[in-house]
Amino acid sequence: MTDATAAPREITNKRVLNIALPIVLSNVTIPILGAVDTGVVGQMGEAAPIGAVGLGAIVLSAIYWVFGFLRMGTTGLAAQALGQGNRAELAALLTRVLMIGLAAGATIILLQVPLIWAAFRLAPASAEVETLARGYMQIRIWSAPAAIAVFGITGWLIAQERTRAVLVLQVWMNGVNVALNVVFVLGFGWGVNGVAFATFIAEWTGLAMGLYLCRAAFRVPDWRDWARVFDRIKLKRMAQVNSDILIRSLLLEAIFLSFMFLGADFGDVTLAANQVLLQFLYITAYALDGFAFSAEALVGQAVGARAVASLRRASVVASLWGLAASVLLAAGFWVFGVPIVEVMAKNLEVQEAARAYLPWMAAAPVLALASFMFDGIFIGATRTSDMRNMMLVSALIYAASAFLLVPAFGNHGLWAALLISFVARGATLAARYPALERSVRD
Repeated sequence: MTDATAAPREITNKRVLNIALPIVLSNVTIPILGAVDTGVVGQMGEAAPIGAVGLGAIVLSAIYWVFGFLRMGTTGLAAQALGQGNRAELAALLTRVLMIGLAAGATIILLQVPLIWAAFRLAPASAEVETLARGYMQIRIWSAPAAIAVFGITGWLIAQERTRAVLVLQVWMNGVNVALNVVFVLGFGWGVNGVAFATFIAEWTGLAMGLYLCRAAFRVPDWRDWARVFDRIKLKRMAQVNSDILIRSLLLEAIFLSFMFLGADFGDVTLAANQVLLQFLYITAYALDGFAFSAEALVGQAVGARAVASLRRASVVASLWGLAASVLLAAGFWVFGVPIVEVMAKNLEVQEAARAYLPWMAAAPVLALASFMFDGIFIGATRTSDMRNMMLVSALIYAASAFLLVPAFGNHGLWAALLISFVARGATLAARYPALERSVRD
């Protein structure tokens, strides 16, 4: 079921925006859910439940985050299969990612005792908070197979430019979660466990919704063509792509963790200010993700079709829209940064400290743009070994920058080192881009 004669579709501004905007809207719902979780539990009038939900959610998110490669790797591989006109491989790939997601989730369930034990050794809390958080995690962890499988479904849908379906899926999961939070916590009085049960149900119904959105793939027999599903070459390629992305993501996480640890040396006020300012980077990521995902899908299809002109145009058009978004973000942070800080932090000392470092936030969207866009381009092309290697180089540049700048300039030096790492990632991947185009021509 391969249509090698199909001409590549034109890469237009409308096509890029049709992919990007639903992702941006989908990302908007993510912080809303966290706010509702906190707000609903906060109605109990005690501090411990709020801390328990926050701690439990962070720990599980960190565990699930390890499997984020399934989203990225799936997008690149599925987009290339689509570009090749290979619908049979596209369907078989969906089966593979579902099997990996379910198996990974089952493994987490089996290992839940040591995982939860290790989490509380790394992030100790009061006895009351730990007891409540442990109960929360022991409920939510049973939806790990669904949560991780949804990563793969999301990547599969993005590859086909079906980001409206991704938006539907995200709104469904978050909507169910919010509604059940209110019923279980405020209505039934289940407290922290009610929040956990709400998320458990939302994630399993999210998987059901995801499968419904992929229903066309199950109408043809290719999804259960087991010889194709378990093809050794395809599995080896998938494993290589996913392992490269995992290593790259772990290096990126190491940069952010070291940033927080180094910031802690400057005292509680500076640490709190840095945490507030990091929200500006998260907002940047939520906005630029849409255009990076556009690059993933369109570049992947172009690589599958071996159409260098389409590859280059997809890279340029998506990046130009990303540039427009980054400039708007930078201007917004410059003009509205102080009011945003004052909303997020009521402590006057934290506000004053955060204001001192706001110029870095105004610079961040523009300086980080290339790293986001080239990530999308290289994911779509599945040039993941380049991503891994350039991330290693960028991490070393970050470490050297922090070593030189932090002693001399304090927290300003720390922010400079972080932004230098973004610039380094974009520049090193840009240096590898010509090789990417040559690989498509060969």
